[in-house]
This record gives sequence, C-alpha cells and structure tokens, in this order.
Amino acid sequence: MQEKIKALLEEIESLKSQSLQEVEELRIKYISKKGLVGQLFEEFRSLPNEDKRKVGALLNQLKDVAQERINHLRETLSQESKRTPEIDWSRTAYPAPLGTRHPLTLVQEQICSIFARLGFSIAEGPEIEDDWHVFSSLNFAEDHPARDMQDTFFVANAPGTLLRTHTSSVQSRVMSQSEPPIRIICPGRVYRNEAISYRAHCFFHQMEALYIDQNVSFADLKQVLLYFAQEMFGPKTRIRLRPSYFPFTEPSAEMDISCNICSGKGCNFCKHTGWVEILGCGMVDPNVLESCGIDSHKYSGYALGMGIERITNLKYRVKDLRLFSENDQRFLDQFESAH
Repeated sequence: MQEKIKALLEEIESLKSQSLQEVEELRIKYISKKGLVGQLFEEFRSLPNEDKRKVGALLNQLKDVAQERINHLRETLSQESKRTPEIDWSRTAYPAPLGTRHPLTLVQEQICSIFARLGFSIAEGPEIEDDWHVFSSLNFAEDHPARDMQDTFFVANAPGTLLRTHTSSVQSRVMSQSEPPIRIICPGRVYRNEAISYRAHCFFHQMEALYIDQNVSFADLKQVLLYFAQEMFGPKTRIRLRPSYFPFTEPSAEMDISCNICSGKGCNFCKHTGWVEILGCGMVDPNVLESCGIDSHKYSGYALGMGIERITNLKYRVKDLRLFSENDQRFLDQFESAH
C-alpha cells in the first residue's frame, strides 16, 4: 500500500489544468469521498495495527498535498481570468479606424511649440471684429485698399463690424489691455474676399508673433527668425530679408528661406531661385504703440506673421489649398503617422 501512496503522490504533484472546470474534475477524482485518496483510506481500515501508524502518516501527507495542489491550480486560474479583459459584445465585429490630426493642426502646434521655447504665450481674440482693432489701431489709412469690399467681409447692417482679415487684431487688443513687456503669439482663422482656387481661399489660418519691451531691436527679430526657420525646416536652413511695406511696422521686411526641397539649388517649387517666401515682419510702428496706449519713446518691439497653410505646403508639399478644407478622408489618412 505504501507503493500505491508514493505513486499517487507523484501523480498529484505533477497535476496541471487549463480551466477551472478541469480543476473541479481533478478534485472529484482525487479528494472527494469516492476519489482515489478516499479509496486508500478505505483500504487503510483493513491494515494490521502495527502498519497503521506509518501508513496513516503517509496517507495524511498525501491528502494534504492533494488539497494544496488543487487549491493552487484553482487560485492560479482565477487570477489569470481576472487579468483577461471582458469581451464587449456591443462592439462592432470590425476594428474601428482611429482618426488623425489635421495637417494644419500639426503645423500650428509645432510653431507654437517653437515660440513657447522662446518664452511666447498664446493669445486669442474674436473672429468677428470691429474696424478699430483690425485697421485703425494698426495704422491703416482711411482709404487703404484693405478696407474695400474686394478684400474684406463686412457684416451687413452692422457698420464697422467685419470678419478679421488678420490676427493682428489680437495684438492690438493685447497691447491696449496689457503693460509691456509683451511676448505673445496669435494663431487663428482669418477671412478675405478672394476667389477660391488651388492657390487662395476665402478663409485661411495665420500665426503672428509680437514682442514689446525696452531696447528691442531689429537684431533681436532677425535672431528669432533664424531660430524659427532652422527649428521648423532643419538646421541647414538659411534665411534672407527683403525690404517691404506693412502699415503697422517700420522698417518692414519679407523673409525667405532656402528652398527645403532642392536645398537652395533651384527647382520648380522655388521657381529656380533657391528661395521661398514664408512670412512678413518688421519693427512695430510707433504710431501703433501710441494708439494702443504704449509709450513709443520708452518701448519698442517687433512683429511677424505667417500663413499656416503656406508653412504646411512647404513641410508636406501640398499643392492645392482646397484640400485643407474639403475633409477628404484619402487626404487626411496620409498624415496618420505624422502625429
């Protein structure tokens, strides 16, 4: 009988199970009243008295080992079942595709991140504006062409109310309500009365920056422009500034970058010049500072502005501006790996 006990002990110690149902079957087979261990206890009664002490100790050990093994198998499978996620039977049988961020959003966030590292904070304002914030406070003459219906959407039956043509209106609001130093970026949507084509749209997005403090110079502006261009388009990017005119800055300039497609060698995109225009900039005109309640003798500053669509075109080589607003899933899916 001792041999039977030893053989059964080895068998029980090697027990394995794949489910709780199998564990229950093993329990019934080995340690139930009619199980194999129970049968050995029945045989134990007919043993001579001199053998019962030794065999009884072995039987009790067998019973304890069997009970511990069954409990261990049950606990292990119970913990594994808790880790297994429950099936949501309400879900579709097909995997739902995840959406992607819009390319304009990707570029806007990258621009904001670059300027945030320079200490700029984000400022926002209304898209439906008044004439003073959009034009008058920014040194636009009364007969400036931008005030004409050909360029600006005016709100009917609301004199002096219009859809902002640039996010510079946010700058005038901040300057009127804040004391220098001022260091802000102004992202947002703007509107202009233009024919829709692959090169232009009646609404688009801008990102403008403004810095006002004591002793701000054009050299500060140039350094910021170089830093932005190299962070956005790569460390080998070069810039050049060309004299220009804007009502709200003096002196004013337009900035070109070396073409990131041909590395400045010349291609169809840059019209074989090696340069691509990306933004306008300049020192804030003293008249603008004074109209917003800032002492132009004490403070100076610079401003710059760019079209986000323009930067996105350069970064992702999108040739048709209409794609940004048509919500074509085939176009948007191309940016799945960009975020």
